[in-house]
Amino acid sequence: KITYVEHNGTEHVVDVANGLTVMEGARDNNIPGIEADCGGACACSTCHVYIHPDWVDKLPAKDDMEEDMLDFAFEPDPARSRLTCQV
Repeated sequence: KITYVEHNGTEHVVDVANGLTVMEGARDNNIPGIEADCGGACACSTCHVYIHPDWVDKLPAKDDMEEDMLDFAFEPDPARSRLTCQV
């Protein structure tokens, strides 16, 4: 299960199959706010999210391409920002 939280605080708890990215789970479940314009190619920042602090250290590290794309995200947080196509 993944809990997606909208900017207004609305929570969506959905089952996402193993092997799918957080972005694919959002897309497949019509979660608002994760646009994913590039379809998961790490070529935009429209799937940018803030990871809950409890999960930051449980995820794989960002690679250089994700770090570069996060420069284009709205108000990126160095510790918590991720692109959901990469998680």
